[in-house]
Amino acid sequence: MLPREGQAPDRTLPLSRIGLLLPYHQHVAAEAVVRGLNRLLGEVAEGAEPFVRFYPEEEIRRDPAKANTGLFHLRGRPGAPFALVCPGGGFQYVATLHEGLPVAEAIARFGYHAFVLRYRAGQGGAAATADLAAALAWIFRHAGALGVSRQSYSLWGFSAGARMAAAAATHGTARFGGEDLPRPAALILAYTGHSETGSAEPATFAVVGSEDGISPPEIMQRRIDALRRSGTEAVLRVFPGVGHGFGLGEGTSAAGWAEEAVRFWDRARQSQKESR
Repeated sequence: MLPREGQAPDRTLPLSRIGLLLPYHQHVAAEAVVRGLNRLLGEVAEGAEPFVRFYPEEEIRRDPAKANTGLFHLRGRPGAPFALVCPGGGFQYVATLHEGLPVAEAIARFGYHAFVLRYRAGQGGAAATADLAAALAWIFRHAGALGVSRQSYSLWGFSAGARMAAAAATHGTARFGGEDLPRPAALILAYTGHSETGSAEPATFAVVGSEDGISPPEIMQRRIDALRRSGTEAVLRVFPGVGHGFGLGEGTSAAGWAEEAVRFWDRARQSQKESR
């Protein structure tokens, strides 16, 4: 769960200062971190496997960098759809403790399944997005055993993770070495400069802080405008006084955005059902 590969735990560092391990992030709330960890501990207490590896052993032997890739699973109702959460970290680390487990816990409160992706860091976006494609294929193959629905899932991404999620939604996971899977019903993007769009984009809900110097609101607004022109439902929320990497945004003007995003996904799921 620590941000960097092979990082030794500092047992003297209190959770209230966990943000020191996340240089690209702000507004890291210890309370949110604890909620995510406690939810994961609850899964363990109920006998669930909290972290699963989606690459087979023979592939890991060929490429040891894939050894620590995997998925944290916070369970929802049996048969409910799932969300796959891709934390950020500039492709240098993975902010599981800030943008992963706390966000998954907020999603799981609505009864949905939530997976958090631990992808390869330090190898750029291509390797990380390939991990995303492999993870989605694994979830689809094991949906029955996991108790999840394959229908109307959502992709959530933060900063670098949002680039991965948006690319997978635009091009499809087969483009990145995965299987040819259905596109998500909803794409939830937090503070990313990713501007590319395709011809069949999913409904998109995006958030950014007004003081974000890494992914300025103007860049995100241009992508949202392009989606709207193509007929895609798209929403952008800009939060005053907030910078980059705010996660759930607790204690800021962004607080509560994840709940609004889940409701957006609910509506997108319903629209998808009606269009079938």
